[in-house]
Amino acid sequence: MQTTHFRNQLHLRGRQIALIFALFVGFHQASYSQGMFGMLSGSGSDDQFLSYGFFLAGHTSIQQIKYSDNFVNGLNPAAPNVARISPDYKPGFSLGFIGMMKFHDQVHLMLTPKIGFYEFATDVTYFEGTVSPDNTGDMVETFNTVRYTSEQTLVEFPLLLRYRSQRFNNTRMYFLGGGSYRFRTKSQDEANLDDIVVDGQDFTLELGMGFEIYFKYFKFAPEIRFSHGLVDIYRPENSNPLFADAISSVKPKTITIYLNFQ
Repeated sequence: MQTTHFRNQLHLRGRQIALIFALFVGFHQASYSQGMFGMLSGSGSDDQFLSYGFFLAGHTSIQQIKYSDNFVNGLNPAAPNVARISPDYKPGFSLGFIGMMKFHDQVHLMLTPKIGFYEFATDVTYFEGTVSPDNTGDMVETFNTVRYTSEQTLVEFPLLLRYRSQRFNNTRMYFLGGGSYRFRTKSQDEANLDDIVVDGQDFTLELGMGFEIYFKYFKFAPEIRFSHGLVDIYRPENSNPLFADAISSVKPKTITIYLNFQ
């Protein structure tokens, strides 16, 4: 698994995380001011047993890759021409509907079917050979990096349990968790043309948090959610033979910002 670049990934996304945090704080302060200096909103669906809505979402996703034991075997490695395999985060978006069942004012069951558009990218670095750059006899290894990409359209069915705080003026904070089943729209025969081939079905774990903000005629809830694949979806027999034996498993991981409306 590519854990050596985790610090760099955090560094590259530090500004994005800071911007998301600032947006959450801004929404909270705006709603707080509305509650302090205006009337509390009566909009939303807090008193209904069943309620509905829709959402728009943007995400960044990656296929987490784990090296095979044979690849890290220094005596007789698999894919000896491969130096490194590095998956990269790529953006995408999704949209869908919200169906919510109220068990208690603070406890809800949510079904949020959606269609998501994903792109996955993986950089594979190959050994090219050795050269003497200054003609002193010292040999230096040279490398060549190739990026492999694939696009997927996924239909997803997250089922989530949500717990929210008591209402304070025009805001509530909530946490949610659950699982999701998803499947790919293109056939396996089409997917077999990719360099890194995966199954068309997957199960994921979903965890997130957000704020409900009450307006006059609707309720708005910005949310951040983390999704992690639970099963290995890798198909080595159909993947690129140059590096197929270097990979033992592939599990998708996604970070999503939702804009929910009810």
